[in-house]
Amino acid sequence: MKKFLALLMILLMVVVGFIGCKTTSTTAETTSAITTAAAATAEADTTAAAATSAAETTAAAETTSAAETTAAATTAAAETTVAVETTAAETTASTTAPENPALILASTTSTQDSGLFDELIPAFEKATGYKIKLVAVGSGAAMTLGQNGDADVLLVHSPAAEDKFIAAGYGIDRKPVMHNSFIIVGPESDPAKIKGMTLAADAFKAIMASESVFISRADGSGTYAKELNIWQRALLEPGGDWYIQTGLGMGATLQVAQEKLGYTLTDNATWYALKKSSSGLNLVELVSGDPLLFNPYSVIAVNPAIHTNLKINYKGATAFIKYITGSAGQKLIKQFGVAKYGIPLFYPDVIK
Repeated sequence: MKKFLALLMILLMVVVGFIGCKTTSTTAETTSAITTAAAATAEADTTAAAATSAAETTAAAETTSAAETTAAATTAAAETTVAVETTAAETTASTTAPENPALILASTTSTQDSGLFDELIPAFEKATGYKIKLVAVGSGAAMTLGQNGDADVLLVHSPAAEDKFIAAGYGIDRKPVMHNSFIIVGPESDPAKIKGMTLAADAFKAIMASESVFISRADGSGTYAKELNIWQRALLEPGGDWYIQTGLGMGATLQVAQEKLGYTLTDNATWYALKKSSSGLNLVELVSGDPLLFNPYSVIAVNPAIHTNLKINYKGATAFIKYITGSAGQKLIKQFGVAKYGIPLFYPDVIK
C-alpha cells in the first residue's frame, strides 16, 4: 500500500511538472509574440510618421512653388501692363496732332546738302505731329525770311548776323545746337601752295598773291560771312578775274570750283557728303584746324510779337527747339554721318 502511494505521488509530480513546463513555454511564446507585435506596431507607427512628414514636406514645397509661380505671374502681368500703358502713351504722344501742325523752317543749305535734314525732320515730325516746310537758303536769306514773318523757326550759322537779328527783336529763344568746321579745298595741283598751312588767313594771302581761282558763294550765307571774316583777318579785299562769285548754295559752289579748278571755303559736312556721293568731285582738302574756322549752328524762334498780323507758329517753333536741343535730337546729330563716312558731320553742343 505504501509503495502504491509513493508511486502515485511520483506520477502526480511528473504530470504537474509537465504542465508547468508547457505553461512556461506558452507564456514565453505569448510574451515573444506580444513583443514582436509591439515592435511591428512601433515600426508601422514610425513608417506612418515618416510618410506623413514627407507628405507634409511635399505639400509645403508645392504650396511654396505655387506661391512663387503666382507671384512671378503677377509680376510679369504687372510689367506687361506697364509696358502696354507706356507704349500706348508714347503712341498717343507721337500721333496726337497739334492745333497748328504746319511749321516753316528756314535753314542754311549745309544742313540740307549734308543730308542731316533727311533724318532729322522725319524724326521730329514722328515725335511731335508737326509737319515741316523746309526752305533751304543761306543763313542771311533765312534771317530775312524770319524778319519778314515768312518763317516760324530758323537754323543758321552766322553768329554776327544772328546777334543783329536778335537785337532788332526779330528772333527770340536762340539756343546753340551743334558745330563743325570750315575747310579750304581746291585742286590737287594746288597752284597757290597752301597745303599744310595752319592759318586760313595765310592761305587766302597765298591764293590772292598767286591770283589762283577762288570761288566765293557771295550769297549772304554763314559761309560767305566766314569767308569775308578771313579776308578781313588777312587785311585784304579780294577782286579781279581770279575771284568768281556764284551767288549759289554750298553744293553748287563746290561744283563750280570743281569745273574751274579753283579754291573755295566750305563747311566740312557738305564737303564729306558730296565727296562721298559725287564721283566727279576731285577737289582735295588743303587747310583745316584753324580756330578761326570754327562753325557753330543756332536755332532761333521768330518773334510772334513783331508780326501780330501774321500767324507765326511759335508753339511749333518751341517744339522744334526743344526737340533739336533735347536728348533725341542731340543723339541723332551725334550719330549722323558715322556709319556712312566714318566720322560725325556735326557735333552736338547741348548734350555731348
